[in-house]
Amino acid sequence: MSEKSFLFVPGNRPERFDKACAAGADAVILDLEDAVAPAGKDAAREAVRGWLAQGGRAWLRLNGTDTPWHAADLALLELPGVAGVLLPKAERAQELQSLVQRMRPGTPLVPLVETAVGLWNARELASVPGVQRLAFGSVDFQLDLSIQGDGEELLYARSQLVLASRVAGVLPPVDGVTVAIDDESVLRADVERARRLGFGGKLCIHPKQVAAIQAGFRPPAAELEWARRVMEAAESAGHDAVRVDGKLVDKPIIDRARAMLQEEKAG
Repeated sequence: MSEKSFLFVPGNRPERFDKACAAGADAVILDLEDAVAPAGKDAAREAVRGWLAQGGRAWLRLNGTDTPWHAADLALLELPGVAGVLLPKAERAQELQSLVQRMRPGTPLVPLVETAVGLWNARELASVPGVQRLAFGSVDFQLDLSIQGDGEELLYARSQLVLASRVAGVLPPVDGVTVAIDDESVLRADVERARRLGFGGKLCIHPKQVAAIQAGFRPPAAELEWARRVMEAAESAGHDAVRVDGKLVDKPIIDRARAMLQEEKAG
């Protein structure tokens, strides 16, 4: 089962680390980048180091490779509590390859695509051995391209990430954050859009967003019931093309129904 909800917690707030881990997210990300001001980078790194050394386990978002803090962040990767790594503003395969060499074997790497160059090179980034999937840093991407709006304005970018991930053979990408913390209707709509576009998860910035993300990436009950009807009809017809709900159902649709039921069974 792949992660669907990724919860950020500021790396300079160690009193929140355990609370974040108890929030029910599939992955908790200790954030050393955007959540921490430059003056607090070193203290945040030491707080993260201390928590991991005491048995904590979480993902890390490092500072970018072009920052003065990246080299020191790399020393954290030797700690066994590092469950995965997010690299912000990923743009070049070479920087990912260098990072993988510093990581413990088997630790997943998720490049954050947040710039025009990163999107242009998305398939190349996804193809680096050790990359588990891509993630969309939608807010920084809007800033880089002077895009105003998070809906149809970013449809091309989102679709390109889904396409690049499929071509590279990695897990479906993770969509960016919803900044409207107190409006669950906006969050639900964002999750539904991401799922329909082919994303497999979503970044979140507050524990209250976790439940809606978890629920939103599960197939709705009506779709699961449709999938069961399809499989029953296909089995009765020897898995040949068959008619269900007045529509033709052939192999691609049968395969989709089977995959939906398998995903639901996996949790």
